[in-house]
Amino acid sequence: MNIETWPPYPLATSTDVTLTIYAAKQRLVIGHQPARLYENQSRAAYWNGRNKHGEPVANSVYFHTLTAGDFTATRKLLIRK
Repeated sequence: MNIETWPPYPLATSTDVTLTIYAAKQRLVIGHQPARLYENQSRAAYWNGRNKHGEPVANSVYFHTLTAGDFTATRKLLIRK
């Protein structure tokens, strides 16, 4: 089973975006993004549910931090297979 997620986020102004997923030790540098709503897989911060070794992560609660310019938010991410 493929586990994947793409946390949506809105940007009011163009800025650099980074998504950090803890426990899986993943840091996705998305780069400079123009102002708009990012809400689907092709536009949002996409994560394939694998750790840094390419292995699927275990069922658990993970935390991810989205940083966009001066904005930072940390949220829970539940992985269930």
